[in-house]
Amino acid sequence: MIKRLASCVREYKRDSILSPIYIFMEVLLDIFIPLYMGDLIDYGIDKGDMGYVLKIGLLLIALCVVSLIFGALSGRSASVASVGFGTNLRHDMFHHVQSYSFSNIDKFSSSSIVTRLTTDVSRIQMSYMMIIRVAVRSPAMLILSMIMAFRINKTLALAFLVVLPILALSMYFIMTKVHPIFKRVFKTYDKLNQVVQENLRGVRVVKSFVREDHEEDKFNTISDTIHRDFIKAETIIALNSPIMNICTYGCMILVAWLGAKLIVTSHETVMTTGDLTSMITYVMQMLMSFMFLTMIFMQIVMSRASAERIVEILDEKSDLESPADAVTKVADGSIVFENVTFSYDRKAEKPVLKDIDLTINSGETIGILGGTGSSKSSLVQLIPRLYDVQEGSVKVGGVDVRRYDLDVLRDQVAMVLQKNVLFSGTIKENLRWGNAQASDEELIHACKLAQADDFIQSFPDGYDTYIEQGGSNVSGGQRQRLCIARALLKKPKILILDDSTSAVDTKTDALIRKAFRDEIPDTTKIIIAQRVTSVQDADKIIVMVGGCVDGFGTHEELMQTNEFYRETYELQTRKEED
Repeated sequence: MIKRLASCVREYKRDSILSPIYIFMEVLLDIFIPLYMGDLIDYGIDKGDMGYVLKIGLLLIALCVVSLIFGALSGRSASVASVGFGTNLRHDMFHHVQSYSFSNIDKFSSSSIVTRLTTDVSRIQMSYMMIIRVAVRSPAMLILSMIMAFRINKTLALAFLVVLPILALSMYFIMTKVHPIFKRVFKTYDKLNQVVQENLRGVRVVKSFVREDHEEDKFNTISDTIHRDFIKAETIIALNSPIMNICTYGCMILVAWLGAKLIVTSHETVMTTGDLTSMITYVMQMLMSFMFLTMIFMQIVMSRASAERIVEILDEKSDLESPADAVTKVADGSIVFENVTFSYDRKAEKPVLKDIDLTINSGETIGILGGTGSSKSSLVQLIPRLYDVQEGSVKVGGVDVRRYDLDVLRDQVAMVLQKNVLFSGTIKENLRWGNAQASDEELIHACKLAQADDFIQSFPDGYDTYIEQGGSNVSGGQRQRLCIARALLKKPKILILDDSTSAVDTKTDALIRKAFRDEIPDTTKIIIAQRVTSVQDADKIIVMVGGCVDGFGTHEELMQTNEFYRETYELQTRKEED
């Protein structure tokens, strides 16, 4: 895990190395300050030598200034390194997530991925800064202070070792108790983010059904769970402070008492006032260093759960990868399903698609009709290899889709999904998702084919109209037509419309289909629809029932041979007449 995270330091190695060097120099200078303070008392103040006092005083000022400079340099390097590390970590995670298949994303959930990219990375970033700065300063200060303390008086220095086991045991107890709580808290954070995302995305539904109270109760329940867990964890962590205070002040009292006794009984032959002052300072430095070490360990304990969650993202292997000898050219838009069986969950007893055998010629217009849950969308998602089949094969251009380079295959298959997504930005910027190099003339032509040009031109800013996040400032039908235009700009060999004209009127639907026939005759067009009128003029129509192909033929053939298709047509026709 540490090795995996350390690989994200990269170009910030220099600052990550400089920060400990600077901090060690600061500690080295700080170690000499108590020593010279003791000399100042013994040889300057006690003997009334003001020249010596001035000399040592100036030396102490110089030490403090140089120590301050090294501290500032260390702080800057640590900040640059930690922020850069966090940036690289987020970049690597986001880049890796882009390679995930749908099943990988389903495994983590989008809300969990967001939490890991934000909260968890911030926590790790803070821990990294403490590790390269405080985690170097505290051990160095502890060791050097201990050496100096033993150099002054071994007996008094042993007083620190008395409290060391108590501090170590308390730290171990806190670490073992707190880690499982934080691990649970971060999983609860994922649920909290999921509730917030669902609420914001479905805010219109929430308000139309007057379910604000219900959503607030859901949020409060999860928020209260996090509150209780944090209180429990922080209560345990808070034990560290009184234990540290008892040990610190107990140790200081012991050193002061024993030191004063040595001074009095030995008449300052074994220990002087300056030695005792230095000893008290060194013991205080040791105790403070150990206290900071416990704080670092607490931070690491809290960050350990975050680190594990981040590494899970980075180590996750995509279910779908391009083969080593990938095919890099799609010959045409022909599609063949051979004995295809598919399920989203490999352990599921009943497959989503079963024994699918279909042959679609390049350039054909294929309609797909079926009831809700008949796996129409699942069928077409196998074509650009958004999922892999469990049995059989899907061939595009005569080649199994598993042999293609994924980018090459998906670049030749344009999909307009049921849930049409537009991104915040202008209409032009959204359209150029289909082709980043498309000219304004190509944008307008694609929009005319999708019957979108008229309403775009009616906007005051035309194609420079700003689209809000999710396309909330355009209607459902407008959003669908913009997504169709975006797909057309790819100039794909296969165009899939997954119920993508459901929000447009029948006249506009007919005009879009006519434009497809006239303008892109060589592109294979697959149209999933609920209305028979949207597919009845297709070259062939696939009828899906229960994850199986119940019929495949022209409108006239299916009217004669397929009961489901005939009943659907008659029912919809009767409704239109009524």
